[in-house]
Amino acid sequence: MCGIWAIFGTEDCVSAQCYSCLQIAHRGPDSFRIENIPQWSNCAFGFHRLAIVDGVYGMQPLRLHSLPQLWLCYNGELYNHKVVGDAFDFKYETFMDGESALHLYQKGGAEFTAQHLDGVFAMVLLDTERQQVHLLRDSFGVRPMFRAITESGVLAVCSEAKGLKDIVYKNGSRPTIKPFPPGHYASYQIMKNGTVELIEEKRFHSIGKTPIYKTLVLPDPMSDVYKNIQDLLTAAVRKRLMSERRIGCMLSGGLDSSLISALVMKLAKEEGFTYPIQTFATGMVGSPDIVAAKQVADHIGSEHHEVLFTPEEGLACLDKLIFHLETYDITTIRASVGMYLLSKYISESTDSIVIFSGEGADEVAQGYLYFHKAPSPEEADTEARRLLNDLHFFDVLRADRTTAANGLELRVPFLDHRFTSYVLSLPAEERRPQKGVEKHLLRKSFDGMDLLPHDILWRRKEAFSDGVSSQKKAWFEILQEHVESQVSDEDFAAAPLAYPFNPPTSKEAYYYRQIFERHFPGQSAWIPYYWMPKWSKTSDPSARTLEHYKEESS
Repeated sequence: MCGIWAIFGTEDCVSAQCYSCLQIAHRGPDSFRIENIPQWSNCAFGFHRLAIVDGVYGMQPLRLHSLPQLWLCYNGELYNHKVVGDAFDFKYETFMDGESALHLYQKGGAEFTAQHLDGVFAMVLLDTERQQVHLLRDSFGVRPMFRAITESGVLAVCSEAKGLKDIVYKNGSRPTIKPFPPGHYASYQIMKNGTVELIEEKRFHSIGKTPIYKTLVLPDPMSDVYKNIQDLLTAAVRKRLMSERRIGCMLSGGLDSSLISALVMKLAKEEGFTYPIQTFATGMVGSPDIVAAKQVADHIGSEHHEVLFTPEEGLACLDKLIFHLETYDITTIRASVGMYLLSKYISESTDSIVIFSGEGADEVAQGYLYFHKAPSPEEADTEARRLLNDLHFFDVLRADRTTAANGLELRVPFLDHRFTSYVLSLPAEERRPQKGVEKHLLRKSFDGMDLLPHDILWRRKEAFSDGVSSQKKAWFEILQEHVESQVSDEDFAAAPLAYPFNPPTSKEAYYYRQIFERHFPGQSAWIPYYWMPKWSKTSDPSARTLEHYKEESS
């Protein structure tokens, strides 16, 4: 989980803009470098490193003796770097997985590179020979990247928007900052005057379609579906064990994080890890997640940590949390509090750096409770694909920012290409909730293996933002009570005029929006809408307000 920053087209790039790069120092606490390009005074890279692989040669921007015209600054992990190296007979100079991207680019260009990477990545690649800059981001946007462009031809890129918001050019203008779209690459030409012009921007992969790289081989859809899902998820976890730093798991006691924790534990034993795998659970007094996580930890034999927090501690971190998240979405903020406080504990109290979690399963496997109300399997399938395409605005954003804010690297096996491509290729009817149980296909695939306790494998979905609190008083109710004393009726009534884009529809939304606008004024377009469940009468995103939850609880 590193931090990248780059700027092209302004001679003030190092002297005046370096401070902006320091805004993302939390993403890479191990080392820092800012470097301008010798040929051009108007280009520079900044990099904050969290060292995971190749402690000797892992600093960036990366250059090779054999390809001195190429500069690479990236945040990510490329799990098939050895495979593509063997397939194309690349001669590697380092142990860095990112080196494979430079060889792929030299062989076939930017689109060819993106299409042959199995992993998560946000990349800036400079070709001084062709005088071009290329941006690439993984299909789900697991690794973040923002882009700022001015009409005068200045391009700036950063892992987080906060690293671009203070950039000011000579005429006092500020660029428009937007998330770079996942699954896309963009190529720019550096002109004689040093400014940049867009050559092309193109999607290189659509979610649900099988990527073209040769290493992706999916099982025959007519074979044993349950066994295929077992094998593909296990392989997704195994490839993500690539690390020279200690590995741990976030464990809520729900199906998703429990499956991942159990598989990490199983594979770590097979791989001969020399240290115990740590699992981490968080919640308030009375949290059902804390109880369930302990049951899982006892079953799999992990070194388990419970991190309790009080409502006061949760409320106290909201301002700093929204600054790190760069969002005002209600669901995202509610769910981020526990994850942020847990990440803070892991960073300060343990030596685990690479952290596995269960993000993505609810979108791939239709795990949200509102899927029970889907009018048809086809509409449920359409909704699942929409959620996957928008993950980088919500759950993936939350997972990245809460961990990166504390110098951790998150890995999400459920968003593996082979796993997602296979599951989405199955008939829509098989993937919808069955017999009143969401994610039935995923649960059935691991049933009878003793990987998890039976009641955990079949435990009903409990949203992380709800599971951290007790059944007697939900976290969203605590937040709403607090906000009621902070926002007047008059201010809330004026919200549509104050914030015409995505106007707040509750005092809680208004409260978060105020904090967001204080940190990032006028940038509300960074998210397109508020996350809300479909096919439901509720006006609140909490799963505990849904009809299905109430029916099952009664």
